[in-house]
Amino acid sequence: MAKKLLDKINYPADIKKLSIDDLKKLAKEIRKYTISTVEKTGGHLASTLGAVELTIALHYVYNTPKDKLIWDVGHQGYAHKILTGRKDKLDTIRQFGGLAGFLAPSESEYDAFGAGHASTSISAAFGIASARDHKKEDYKVVAIIGDGAMTGGLAFEGLLNAGSSRKQLLVILNDNSMSISPNVGAMRSYLTKVVTDPLYNRVRDEIWRTTGSLPTGKSITRRILRKVEESLKTLMVPGLLFDEFGFRYFGPIDGNDMNTMVNTLENIKDINTPVFLHIVTKKGKGMHLAESDPVSFHGVAPNNGKEKKTAKEKVEVPSFQNAFGEVVCEIGRNRDDTVCITAAMKEGTGLAPYSTEFPERFYDVGIAEGHAVTFAAGMAIQKVRPIVAIYSTFLQRAYDHIIHDVALQNLPVIFCLDRAGLVGEDGATHHGALDIAYSRCIPNLVVSAPKDGNELRNLMYTALDQIKNPFMIRYPRSSSFDFNKNGQADLIPIGNWEKVATGKDVAILAVGSMVKPSLEAAIDLTKDKILCEVINCRFIKPMDEEYLKSIIKKFDKIITIEEGIINGGFGSGVSGWLTDNNYSGNIKRIGIPNEFITHGNRDILLKEIGLDKLGIVKKIKEFLNS
Repeated sequence: MAKKLLDKINYPADIKKLSIDDLKKLAKEIRKYTISTVEKTGGHLASTLGAVELTIALHYVYNTPKDKLIWDVGHQGYAHKILTGRKDKLDTIRQFGGLAGFLAPSESEYDAFGAGHASTSISAAFGIASARDHKKEDYKVVAIIGDGAMTGGLAFEGLLNAGSSRKQLLVILNDNSMSISPNVGAMRSYLTKVVTDPLYNRVRDEIWRTTGSLPTGKSITRRILRKVEESLKTLMVPGLLFDEFGFRYFGPIDGNDMNTMVNTLENIKDINTPVFLHIVTKKGKGMHLAESDPVSFHGVAPNNGKEKKTAKEKVEVPSFQNAFGEVVCEIGRNRDDTVCITAAMKEGTGLAPYSTEFPERFYDVGIAEGHAVTFAAGMAIQKVRPIVAIYSTFLQRAYDHIIHDVALQNLPVIFCLDRAGLVGEDGATHHGALDIAYSRCIPNLVVSAPKDGNELRNLMYTALDQIKNPFMIRYPRSSSFDFNKNGQADLIPIGNWEKVATGKDVAILAVGSMVKPSLEAAIDLTKDKILCEVINCRFIKPMDEEYLKSIIKKFDKIITIEEGIINGGFGSGVSGWLTDNNYSGNIKRIGIPNEFITHGNRDILLKEIGLDKLGIVKKIKEFLNS
């Protein structure tokens, strides 16, 4: 049996002497290896399968790591990891202590810039290219943007700045017509027009084929005929978008054709001006199921989610995401003044059922979180009630929009922050650790967190019942603990907390996902005759000042617990209030430490930082004995 090519490939230098036919074989082996590994471990799949030829060609043509490859939407990068010394660790990807699921300079010198969020590559690449020229160094810089990242405004800010610079920079658009959900908007339509215009492509190909065969010295040169090509573009391709930005545009070409990719990169790599290469790839290529359903196979669970489920697992409580999906559909049926908005995360946020039932009231704006928020503000000022569902970590990108366009005008936009807290395997770029801290300081904004799915419903209806303030609801990537699909909503007075256990030794003020483990810890502590009062602090802002006043004299020890960063978080708010009101007792704040938490299973990470039941018990005992 012939030895596999991949067995002999550990670093890019190992592929330099391979033939094009061997590179094609290597692409097949990388796909097979990736599929077999990721199906076992879980991870992103469809995106990286489509980028295999691109990845091989880049490392074949360029001299990495001296030449810099800046990847956008880091989940394109599994093949890149395989070729850059991490092949034998691929089965640890996204696991605690293993490879990161995205690009990480701390992991490899081949990862020129960290990437988890989208649309960053062009700006970062232009910065690297400018630093190169400033230091009078000599290397190439390539930005690879794709999976919908061109819908983000930052990408265009980078293009506009880089295009006017005349610096060497290659931007490759890996166009697979997808982000996680299918791409949306005018950019998608523009790229589709470019890709599918047969007349332009046929004439363009003929121009360059003919001029390539002209003898040297002929009066008709490629420089002159390029002007003919520009005229053809003007007639047949609307916008001339990338050329007008200052980039020399090439494409579209077949990004899954190895010959085409290698030859094209060889031909354009020494152009010392900004170049834009448009390639078209098939998301999920090489795996029939992923090709036919790239949305479902964007990311897969271990064993592709096909492991057998027990009867108990089949009837488990839905996740917060699915509970949210049920509630917004319920709201949609009850109130026709509501709409839902998301930023390329229809499936991830649980909005797919809503988009099917209410297509005319559903807006996916693409990877454009800032636009999503200001768009919602425009609707709210006209008395429509927008529900904006965005991951906590992605909403960070729209911070000024929340302040300037929503809170300052006091518009009743409802923000539903999915993935608040530790998300697990996606790691530091995706943990929603900062939203409590960054939202508490915004005037007019109500900030809340449900303890379970039923309370999520209550908070959403409470948010809709008022028109005085923007309203934020944060919830984790976990089970919703308790959810009645047919339940009825109860309105909650804004700022009101709920006592879930009565005690005399210590007051535990718990937020959202920490209510359940705090209650479990309190039950455990009764064995040691420690009686804890546990409070469900479902409103982070405003706080329940009446309750706080009542415990100043009752407890000399108070603990706050939140699945958010400690610095500036809920505990800081409570501590500040108690200090201002002359509290003489002791307070302990428990939460995510002031550091970026690594990737791994969410339960493992919570245990590592002491936010599971046993960790909470230990910290309470230490506090009481101090």
